[in-house]
Amino acid sequence: MPKLARLALLALPFAVALPAHARQDPPITIDTHVDIPFTYMREARFDVGKATPLLVDLGKMERGGLNAAFFVVWVPQHALDAAGYAKAIEQAEGKYEAIGRMLMMYPDRIRLATSPGQAMANRKAGLLSAMIGIENAYSLGHDLRRLDAAYDRGARYVGLVHVGNNDLCTSSLPDTEHGEPPMNSKGDHGMSDFGRQVVARANALGMMVDISHASDACVRDALAVSTAPLLASHSGARAVLDHPRNLPDDLLRAIAAKGGVIQAVAYKEFLKHDPGREAAEKQLQAEVAHAAGDKEYDSDKHDYLPAMAAGMAEIQKKFPLPTVDDYVKQIRHMVDVAGIDHVGIASDFDGGGGITGWKDASETRNVTAALRRAGFSDAEIAKIWGGNLLRVWREVERDARH
Repeated sequence: MPKLARLALLALPFAVALPAHARQDPPITIDTHVDIPFTYMREARFDVGKATPLLVDLGKMERGGLNAAFFVVWVPQHALDAAGYAKAIEQAEGKYEAIGRMLMMYPDRIRLATSPGQAMANRKAGLLSAMIGIENAYSLGHDLRRLDAAYDRGARYVGLVHVGNNDLCTSSLPDTEHGEPPMNSKGDHGMSDFGRQVVARANALGMMVDISHASDACVRDALAVSTAPLLASHSGARAVLDHPRNLPDDLLRAIAAKGGVIQAVAYKEFLKHDPGREAAEKQLQAEVAHAAGDKEYDSDKHDYLPAMAAGMAEIQKKFPLPTVDDYVKQIRHMVDVAGIDHVGIASDFDGGGGITGWKDASETRNVTAALRRAGFSDAEIAKIWGGNLLRVWREVERDARH
């Protein structure tokens, strides 16, 4: 998901009154996509054992009932050359180290989970779980051995691509301004030979293959190449909102037919078309960057400044975010198309995610309440909140052993 909008969201009023019988949490709640800044656990403001401006910290997870999250090793797309690969490897290493620092500093609150069994054991022990996902396999530096190293560091899914085409496959959002062909055009080649090698190696390791951000052609290639079920770690439904990052119904069905899971993402641009808000946010970003003495907006540097928070409050008044009920409507469509066993939940918090009613991890129970309002049973909610993801993860592990 584009990192242009790691914005400090408002403390939006969205109180939900639940009857006593409806307040029980699902067995486990798993968010498959939480971003972290490059100075995570290095700057005091990003020490997640304390109160932070981040949308996910340990206190917010504990208060909101978010039991587990995949913390994402994301790098932006640079050139496909030695310098670009070296930069991506360095940036990724910093994020692995930051996640490790969190785990070392707060072992009495959060533990690493590298298997479904560990995630459930942590839940039973009253501990949070941290899992690791890779967003943009460009950070492998075109070296297949780095996938093994990532697995050894705890990474359990590998996202093939991000914004802009890379050495594995074409993106749903190619860099057309610099000559990359549009998705589904003649020049959209899908997956490369190296991409096929990465998918095959991930299958052998027992690492989930994540097709969020991939072009339609790359998703079809991944379906053909992978011997294990696929994961879409944070995607939406194109039939509900026509955005290239959302998946069309035929691919939702195809991922489900292979046993995979699509994690519906609470990201404003994939839930509501609002060009006015998008333009206002870009203008605010430019103004805040200029006031800070910078030529360009940098999400890590500018999103948590008071000026950004104040500006976002004014934008919210004029251009309201979609709500948790809007989000659940998209989940309902995905369930109707792919089936109840093939849909899950992702926030994309601190990477642009956040909506009215689920503005940060402390409001996680509002999603459960919205699912109940929409008519989902407790058993179905348990599947959506974590059961489906754990099933796919187990099947990927099983296929690797075989």
